[in-house]
Amino acid sequence: AAALVFTMLFERDFGMINWMLSLVGIDNIDFENNKWAAQTAISTIVIWRWTGYNALLYLAAMQAIPRDRYEAAAIDGASRWQQFLKVTVPGIRSTIVFTIVLSTIGATQLFGEPLIFGQGPNGITGGADNQYQTLGLLLYEEGWKNYQMGRAATVAWAMFLLLIVLFVVQRVVKRVLARRA
Repeated sequence: AAALVFTMLFERDFGMINWMLSLVGIDNIDFENNKWAAQTAISTIVIWRWTGYNALLYLAAMQAIPRDRYEAAAIDGASRWQQFLKVTVPGIRSTIVFTIVLSTIGATQLFGEPLIFGQGPNGITGGADNQYQTLGLLLYEEGWKNYQMGRAATVAWAMFLLLIVLFVVQRVVKRVLARRA
């Protein structure tokens, strides 16, 4: 639903974004065919879609931190910024790691937003110059549009291996940070 609404907002001739830009004298931007404009539009859709979800996770994690820790830090003379760095961030560290892992997986599998932005499965799936081609779209295009199942399977394996590498890097970084703490 968000992708459909934002596709209409970013429409070249009758979109609300271009209408607002025309009020300040800026010519219409072809969000679908311009590389940076297309990437900005799709990024806006994805950010809109996932910000609320991540905000709820962070809110729940922050509410789970005992108030006693903040009171102890205040008694010890910690400023609000120091309380944030020394109490809040360590208290939500696992949630930060969880959202980073989940966002990385989601970014790797990004499919619906660019597909709908590119006018659906019968239209151009990654833009005229593949300016917003994602791995998920490439997998779809190779397997179900071009009927190249071997290439689609290769893309799927590449996505899987990329996620494994990112998971290993995340674990190494987590261990290094844990040793410093």
